[in-house]
Amino acid sequence: MKKVLVVCGNGLGSSFMVEMNAKKILKDLGIEAEVGHTDLASAKMEKADLFLGSREIVANLDDGSRKIAGLKNLMDKKELAAVLESNLKD
Repeated sequence: MKKVLVVCGNGLGSSFMVEMNAKKILKDLGIEAEVGHTDLASAKMEKADLFLGSREIVANLDDGSRKIAGLKNLMDKKELAAVLESNLKD
């Protein structure tokens, strides 16, 4: 199963809200994936198939070994759905 990790500065508010939205969207798309959320410092030590978050935050994870997707608007469900579908659909 694929793993998606939603990242924000503190790993609390915004990443949790995006996690909840991502779970619903993935279910609607019929894509099975484990979704979690964390803070930026912890994310650097985590493994996932896709790291999601604001463009500014996930840019800090871009070391060439991680698949990252920076969102322009964390609350835009259409943008989130497009990113999830393009990165996780086989």
